[in-house]
Amino acid sequence: QVQLQESGPGLVTTSQTLSLTCTISGGSTTSNYYYSSWFRQPPGKGLQWIGNVSFNGSTNYSPSLKSRTAISRGTSKNQFTLQLSSVTPEDTAVYYCALGGYADYWGQGMQVIVSS
Repeated sequence: QVQLQESGPGLVTTSQTLSLTCTISGGSTTSNYYYSSWFRQPPGKGLQWIGNVSFNGSTNYSPSLKSRTAISRGTSKNQFTLQLSSVTPEDTAVYYCALGGYADYWGQGMQVIVSS
């Protein structure tokens, strides 16, 4: 069974770059799924799509975050990463990774706090 786990620093300082990794277990790789995606949910707000990397390496980003976001497949075939630069406290959220054309599989989420 496919399982996803987000990892990275839970506390980031304003203006730094947030880097998160999603690790896939259960024998799957990013190539097995159309999209490898990142989402986030700020406190008291709805779920927000950040972007994705497709099975062929092409990327898509939310227009509001595009200038600060980079999503890529990791050197290990069962990982993909999110980098969000120039973070502010407004980037504080629970960050989720997901797999599939319709985000069929999800990680449990990881709290990231941006301190000012």
